[in-house]
Amino acid sequence: MVYIDIYGMNLGLMGVVFLTVPIGVALAMGSYFCFLYWGVNPKMRIEGPAAPEQRLIPAVVASIIIPIGLFIFGWTSRTSVHWIVPSIGAVLISAGMITVIQCMLLYVAMAYPVYSASLFAGNDFARSSLAFAGIMWSGPLFHNLGVGKGCTLLAGLTIGCIGGVVFLYLQGAKLRARSKFAV
Repeated sequence: MVYIDIYGMNLGLMGVVFLTVPIGVALAMGSYFCFLYWGVNPKMRIEGPAAPEQRLIPAVVASIIIPIGLFIFGWTSRTSVHWIVPSIGAVLISAGMITVIQCMLLYVAMAYPVYSASLFAGNDFARSSLAFAGIMWSGPLFHNLGVGKGCTLLAGLTIGCIGGVVFLYLQGAKLRARSKFAV
């Protein structure tokens, strides 16, 4: 809808815009590896392994970046704004998403190592089901609300998810202490 309908790109040029995803992933992974190399690893050498919740710090930051990217993408997708601006929003969205997913998977593996394979399978099933459902509702959502309002709705939902990530970071140790499955 954005690059073909609003900006008048052909399919080939629109396909090039999908390079925003690997750019976002590269930026996120570079930042994440820097966090691990200079933040986590030196501390682990001195104090030993930290609580699994410490691996959620980048996820807290990234969960804030996702709605910012959605707002940028949604509200700059118009002919009066250059196509690179919504693409920057797409970079932020992909960078935030990969960071949150990476942190959550690492958190699960560290918090419940014996059950991590089952938890990964459940995570994959839930994410795949949501992606399938997203394909079903995204078309009607954006056709009825438009790009700006549709992205605003999604950004609002992701703002709600920030609370979940922060809660898990702050209360994860207490939740694990109450679980008979945690290590």
